[in-house]
Amino acid sequence: MSLSVLLAQTNEVTVYDIIPEKISLINKKISPIIDAELSDYLSTKVLNLTAVTDPEKAFKDAEFIIISTPTNYDPKKSYFDTSTIEKVISQAITITPDAVFVIKSTVPVGYTKKIVKELNIKNILFSPEFLREGRALYDNLYPSRIIIGVPSDDKELNKKAGIFAYLLKENLLKKDVDVLIMNSTEAEAVKLFANTYLALRVSFFNELDSYAEMRGLNTKDIINGVCLDPRIGMFYNNPSFGYGGYCLPKDTKQLFANYEGVPNNIISAIVNANRTRKDFIAQRIIERNPKIVGVYRLAMKTDSDNFRQSSVQGIMKRIKGKGIEVVVYEPALTETHFYHSRVIKDIDEFKKISDVIISNRYDKELSDVKDKIYSRDLFNKD
Repeated sequence: MSLSVLLAQTNEVTVYDIIPEKISLINKKISPIIDAELSDYLSTKVLNLTAVTDPEKAFKDAEFIIISTPTNYDPKKSYFDTSTIEKVISQAITITPDAVFVIKSTVPVGYTKKIVKELNIKNILFSPEFLREGRALYDNLYPSRIIIGVPSDDKELNKKAGIFAYLLKENLLKKDVDVLIMNSTEAEAVKLFANTYLALRVSFFNELDSYAEMRGLNTKDIINGVCLDPRIGMFYNNPSFGYGGYCLPKDTKQLFANYEGVPNNIISAIVNANRTRKDFIAQRIIERNPKIVGVYRLAMKTDSDNFRQSSVQGIMKRIKGKGIEVVVYEPALTETHFYHSRVIKDIDEFKKISDVIISNRYDKELSDVKDKIYSRDLFNKD
């Protein structure tokens, strides 16, 4: 959606989705992805954007077809499920055979070249996204870099890669953005290594926090002292219940799977560290002997409503495994239960019945029950 808004400033863009309700909202110009600080800017723009559920309407006459479908990690195969990408390509190529496909979904290293051979088509590019949850449009308008991966030396395809990079760049609010056009396999590796490094940083500060908590030390003082070193930096250093969300857990596992036959220690440790952190957090809560544990919000981070694979869910499972009742307060949920845990709609009731309230990110709404709170949010930021 953020890419569609970006490109629709100067191009004719058609959004294709399989969920009719989502398409209706987009056509009514109702979209949750527009960051508040950008709403004034976008109100001055006429976006040439249409949303449809008909693939014929979406793909016909398209010059570029951007694929942003889910690629969930399959632990049995140690491989992303890329079937949604192949389905789109197979469907679209019968409608618009000359279009250039731009894969934005995260894929295993070597996937683009593999699919070029398997489907016997050459017009495929890979362009990784580097977006933060809750800041997608902002990060597309002010990107850290633009990367286009080309699977061959074909001059025409390389030319089209340059055109696509230009289409992105001409709509940016940030000036002087680096554009890297490279082999598709290296571009795929960039995406997985970038996300795995972010997971490494999260894991490092979480393990620092585990050490400090076990030894009775002040975590915040240690982190401040460490991070004032400009080589380390005072950012992305706030302890949490573990890295979560849709990207980091699956991307770290996929990169580790790609390491088969390659010596490593750090990559495997990043995957294992997240499990260890959840074990540690759960144990600290269980030690309090609560009868009912309240989970305040399921979202993976501040200013997000996405709780796919959020770390707090792993904590919930471990606590429930000890026979402790867990209740959830999550305004985004309409259901009465979440994975067999009661969803409490009233915040006052939630506070009253919970012996311990766990909150991955602290909120001032909890200020009247501070004695019940367990959170590792030291800096009140991501």
